[in-house]
Amino acid sequence: MIFSTDDTIVMGILNLTEDSFYDGGKYKNKSQIIEHCKKMLDEGAKIIDIGAQTSKPGSNILPSKSELKKLLPVIELLKTEFPNIIISIDTFWSETAKKCIQQGADIINDISAGNIDNKMFDTISKLQIPYIIMHMKGIPKNMQKKPIYTNSVDEIIEFFRKKIKKLHQKDIYNIVIDPGFGFGKTLEHNYEILNHLEKFKEFNLPILVGTSRKSMIYKILDTTAENSLNGTSITNTLALQKNINILRVHDVKEAMECIKITKFAKNNM
Repeated sequence: MIFSTDDTIVMGILNLTEDSFYDGGKYKNKSQIIEHCKKMLDEGAKIIDIGAQTSKPGSNILPSKSELKKLLPVIELLKTEFPNIIISIDTFWSETAKKCIQQGADIINDISAGNIDNKMFDTISKLQIPYIIMHMKGIPKNMQKKPIYTNSVDEIIEFFRKKIKKLHQKDIYNIVIDPGFGFGKTLEHNYEILNHLEKFKEFNLPILVGTSRKSMIYKILDTTAENSLNGTSITNTLALQKNINILRVHDVKEAMECIKITKFAKNNM
């Protein structure tokens, strides 16, 4: 792995989309992108996760060509400005993955775990880079249309068992798992998963959690994504109590504070 998860680390989010559920359209030009990334790195982010495709419920899928038009110049910009930066690319297209890694990106974060593009696993096998696989029921367009599980936690664990077996068959071992909060889950499903995150430890792989400013927070609080920072800190802390490895967040400083306090509390039990 190109990063250590001996201590929990923070992955900061850089959205290049116009219509992301929270920060769409905020980072349009070079100076805004550099300023935001510098802030996240200074606050303690170990990885910057860049996405050019919105995956909010009901959204349509963009082709790889549209992603690459936005992603490639930003990778070059950030690698020039911050030579030691670790960049993750949020994509489910194998062509995007290949070209972004060639441009200098380090990690692929695939919300579909290879389900949207069946060439993705072969591409990751050739690239031999860390690969984040997330559980999603359906695709962004339909994932929130009455998702049904008999047992959400058990079914997602079985999903990962099958995926990890296939990845191992293709000589892929640098794997991170993400239960996929908000991706084909009801409010109740999300909190069932949050309450049982320790069960995902059976794989002995790093676990990534991304609840940042999602509807699982603001629906309960009857507020908006913009006003969900405190709620995000609460769900991050609940996840940290389950010994997860990576927090994917919009707000790095506050996530680092959650990590520091949770760690101190555990060391003084």
